[in-house]
Amino acid sequence: MKISMRQISTDDAAEITMLSRQLGYPLSQQQILQNINAVLASKDHNAFVAVQGGKVVGWIGLARAILIETLPFCEINGLVIDENFRRKGIGKLLIEKTKQWAREKGNDTIRLRCNIKRTEAHLFYEHLGFKATKQQTAYEINLAN
Repeated sequence: MKISMRQISTDDAAEITMLSRQLGYPLSQQQILQNINAVLASKDHNAFVAVQGGKVVGWIGLARAILIETLPFCEINGLVIDENFRRKGIGKLLIEKTKQWAREKGNDTIRLRCNIKRTEAHLFYEHLGFKATKQQTAYEINLAN
């Protein structure tokens, strides 16, 4: 199975939408397309796709974070592998691509957040050398209402 990696493109919107729905993210294809365009326009964001046989089978989204209280770091803000292609090393390849991008941006650290319910994902990240550093509660407020 030959997997290639490349930067995300607007042509990937339909496949990214379907993959994202596998993890319960319900955005429309149009919303995904808008987000892809925003990522491509930003120097501090990027996304890569894994392609097998012309089909996008995984994607990873990342951002360079600059906070007042810490050194800059790279944060993985999304990683989805097609459920039919998991456990084939695709996630590891996307993480390696992320490490490369993070280094190019001058970052020494990559962080990510993972839903407490996704225990298989926790094991995946730990297997790749990530260490759990804290648990926290996430809050949000909807400003549209």
